[in-house]
Amino acid sequence: MWAEPGKDERNISWVRRLWEALRPFSSDAVYVNYQMGDEESRVRAAYGPEKYERLVALKNEYDPTNLFRLNQTIAPSAT
Repeated sequence: MWAEPGKDERNISWVRRLWEALRPFSSDAVYVNYQMGDEESRVRAAYGPEKYERLVALKNEYDPTNLFRLNQTIAPSAT
């Protein structure tokens, strides 16, 4: 986290470069609470296709307007 929004691109860029450098040494597991909002593919990977589709079905039923979207969310099909 940083206080100056103008530094977003620079800070996000170096962290992503670091992650790419470390990736060969990782287990490729995913902890969804540490994901950014733009990493839907990694959130999908964390749950696997079958669980992810079940979670989407639940989201469609209980939160179709995506009210609870301020975290590493699973979007409903309609959004």
